[in-house]
Amino acid sequence: ERVAVGTPLSLLLAASAFALSLGYLFQLGYRRHAGSDQRKYPPYISSSIPFLGHAIAFGKSPIEFLENAYDKYGPVFSFTMVGKTFTYLLGSDAAALLFNSKNEDLNAEDVYSRLTTPVFGKGVAYDVPNMVFLEQKKMLKTGLNIAQFKQHVSVIEEETKEYFKAWGESGEKNLFEALSELIILTASHCLHGKEIRSLLNAKVAQLYADLDGGFTHAAWLLPGWLPLPSFRRRDRAHREIKNIFYKVIQKRRKSEEKEADMLQTLLDASYKDGRPLTDDEIAGMLIGLLLAGQHTSSTTSTWLGFFIARDKSIQKQCYAEQKAVCGDDLPPLTYDQLKDLSLLDHCLKETLRLRPPIMTIMRMAKTPQTVAGYNIPPGHQVCVSPTVNHRLRDSWKDALDFKPDRYLQDNPAAGEKFAYVPFGAG
Repeated sequence: ERVAVGTPLSLLLAASAFALSLGYLFQLGYRRHAGSDQRKYPPYISSSIPFLGHAIAFGKSPIEFLENAYDKYGPVFSFTMVGKTFTYLLGSDAAALLFNSKNEDLNAEDVYSRLTTPVFGKGVAYDVPNMVFLEQKKMLKTGLNIAQFKQHVSVIEEETKEYFKAWGESGEKNLFEALSELIILTASHCLHGKEIRSLLNAKVAQLYADLDGGFTHAAWLLPGWLPLPSFRRRDRAHREIKNIFYKVIQKRRKSEEKEADMLQTLLDASYKDGRPLTDDEIAGMLIGLLLAGQHTSSTTSTWLGFFIARDKSIQKQCYAEQKAVCGDDLPPLTYDQLKDLSLLDHCLKETLRLRPPIMTIMRMAKTPQTVAGYNIPPGHQVCVSPTVNHRLRDSWKDALDFKPDRYLQDNPAAGEKFAYVPFGAG
């Protein structure tokens, strides 16, 4: 059938053809520019697929893709996905460019805003200028202090015991799903306050899951207005959770009593110019704080459980350490006791090495950059992969083995500054 001019289908086909052509011309132009320019650009991994480039191969196995590229091209290389050029900096020396950069040179908002703003909301995190975001992070850090952490230990223990009561003595469970549910409970209790925790039921937990489902490759690559089911669930969950938070915030504002929690910290906070946070900003920051902590903690806890579960010797050593530090009958934990569980700490560090919760850290190049003798032009998305850095044979002995005792050494990664960056360099 002939497609009528101006119909949605014809417009979609025209847009697709234009995008594919543009992507092909962009790749061709980059190769010609790199070949004719006297400046030295990073090795470029060419692709025969217009526009998409290496998106399919990278999406199927990103770690293998990056490791193969490192072996073939070295620590700095570029490739195209969905019309965008990515330049990876692998290894401690190359990664230093990103970690030591200023935001006006390698910009975070340009990369992350389209991913985080639909989840957290407008006016917070990467939706605002970097200086404003830094002020917001400083407000959050005020409520994340040692005194608060000491109180959180008993709260987490109480929530954990209550959650696992329902498990019984035997059976099978999905560890990731269980720990994700548990950490939503503990994080909400510790970070949001008792009012919001009291409202956390199965429905609200599902809303959090739908929000967290907004952190996908599709959300990063595609426009947020597309009517995808995951986008619709994300947007609905955002509205409903915000409405729950608004009611709690307004009730707390009217109360004469002050609680020692993050909600109160944000209610009392103000920017440098004296302006207090709005209800919408507080709600967005609470969502961001919970999901950032929940996502990293549930992933790391699950992998920690996996590594310990498959090694009976480490299981026994960890249990013996707990009894030695806490007592044979394992009474309630304290913050100081946690600091003395050194083997468990080493197991956690090794888990974060092998399975860091952040696979890639990205920035948009706003100004020309130089690294390892190569020139990176503005417009490239500059990336560091903690996962790959943690597995490089140049830096780590027995890189793929789970060996907690490697942290008994002073420099387990040969003293390289950015060889171990599970949460970035901050």
